[in-house]
Amino acid sequence: MKAIAVLCLALSAAGSVAAQVDGELVAKRRVYAPIGPGLKAVRHGADGKFYVLASPNPGLIVFSAEGKKLLAMKESAGLQPAALEELRKTGEVLTQFGEDCDVDADGTIYIADRSADAVQVYAKEGRHLKTIPISAPVSVAALPDGEVAVATFRDPSLVVVFDKNGRRVREFGELDTLTERKELNRFLNVGELASDDQGHLYYGFNYYPEPTVRQFDRFGYAKQEVRYTALDAMPEAQALRREIEKQERRGDPPVFKRILTAIGVDHESGEIWMAMGDTLLHFDKEGNRRATYLIYTPDNARLEANVILVLQDRLIIGGDPIGIYEFDRPASR
Repeated sequence: MKAIAVLCLALSAAGSVAAQVDGELVAKRRVYAPIGPGLKAVRHGADGKFYVLASPNPGLIVFSAEGKKLLAMKESAGLQPAALEELRKTGEVLTQFGEDCDVDADGTIYIADRSADAVQVYAKEGRHLKTIPISAPVSVAALPDGEVAVATFRDPSLVVVFDKNGRRVREFGELDTLTERKELNRFLNVGELASDDQGHLYYGFNYYPEPTVRQFDRFGYAKQEVRYTALDAMPEAQALRREIEKQERRGDPPVFKRILTAIGVDHESGEIWMAMGDTLLHFDKEGNRRATYLIYTPDNARLEANVILVLQDRLIIGGDPIGIYEFDRPASR
């Protein structure tokens, strides 16, 4: 595996966190309002449609390229049997607790349904195709040939891949060892998935002390690792390592603040964008850091990002509950 450590620039006399920030990004406008609370994912289909998941409400909403609502797929949590049956007749019922979603080149929709311990698969018009059982799925990414990659809270590997028939065909990605407590270590290795047009898979570690994204090919061979180790990441990383030691001693159920709050990948170039709350990091396809930005809404409120969608000419970045915003994509430095 090719490992790339993204190091800080030469230490200036000030040596401050501010020295690591290259600029500010202010959103042009809010999109898909009033969606915001419960925001989980924003995806872009090959047909130009946008897929927005917010849990538990409104569920999954599909928009045209122009922003027109095309399909609404509601979640089933808390609904009475009669209401569920009525929704099934219309093909609208989706999941009990949607954690993530993705869409493949044919428009097939994949939902990580954590409450049901399954990935739900839907046709592009909203018709349910199949249920793939898997314990505690938290993220999904569509792969070529109808395959889907899944990240979970439970599996001993980082990634599990299912074929188009819902059969488990491979698993890969070793857990990093951050603690000797097995359940605590598994929690700290939880992450989210993204993919690109070349079939590469990207795994972002949400709780790793230094923000880290690992890249695989679709068959599970590690390609490279991007780890942000600049000075401005160090205090938070050190604090997290101390907290890991503390929770290891106490034996309590894991409780941590996410370090890496969102990842986005340019489907064509493989460039990676990472969010640490309101700080956005941009890396080229070789894993070199190109720029670091603070991100704001049009009203100059800090945007704590939990979703990033990278398009050719713009970025779509959203936070729960503040909403989803469109940014001009900055030129590579």
